[in-house]
Amino acid sequence: MLARIQTALAQLETTHSIRILYACESGSRAWGFPSPDSDYDVRFIYCHPADWYLALDEGPDTLNFPIDDELDLAGWELRKALRLLRGSNASVFEWLQSPVVYHEALNFRARLAPFLPAAFNLKAGLHHYLGQLRRGVEEDVAAEQVRLKRLFYALRSALAARWIRERHTLPPMEFAPLCALLPPALRADVAELLQRKASADEKTTVARPAALAEFLRLEYAAGQAARDGLPVPRVGRAATEWDALFREVIKSVVAS
Repeated sequence: MLARIQTALAQLETTHSIRILYACESGSRAWGFPSPDSDYDVRFIYCHPADWYLALDEGPDTLNFPIDDELDLAGWELRKALRLLRGSNASVFEWLQSPVVYHEALNFRARLAPFLPAAFNLKAGLHHYLGQLRRGVEEDVAAEQVRLKRLFYALRSALAARWIRERHTLPPMEFAPLCALLPPALRADVAELLQRKASADEKTTVARPAALAEFLRLEYAAGQAARDGLPVPRVGRAATEWDALFREVIKSVVAS
């Protein structure tokens, strides 16, 4: 599968005349709780040749492709990715933390690293994870039988929201460090369900775990209550610094 992903990325560069700067795993395989039949959620950031950025009108800034049973491939153009990062888009922050990197050019993550701490907005991050958790509380974990996959999606979102609420920092992408915030009484149950998920398919269901469902409900309520009391966002990098970063990357691509 790694060879297929590498081939697909190389073909994209040729077909679309782009340079892929960074490509990573963004789904359950990066989070740390894949099923044997989990697909590969590959996300990438790319740029065009310099002339593309000198046109009067901006062109498309996203590449999406049909999802098959194994591979989900999508990418954002560099300017779009930097704008979203500047605006504290949680997805980009997760991509840049991914433990599974399929491709990186021009030391891309290191270039962005100095911009990340001040760019992360606690309120925006909490809003993102509470939005994901809301589906878990209201839909995914409301029935007598719940999909194991959706249960872990909700649990990861709850712990990420709790991390922001309690630690006031960017939450880790991976599930294992987030589990440090689990109440001790729930850790054995989560460990058992995690072990079951490792050998279950994507559609496997389990009886609704009442204690975990209640934990999710309480975390959603606590996150909503804490939203207005979070610290005021720090002053981020100036627009001129983001512009300089953007130009620096484009110049490096042209020179390479």
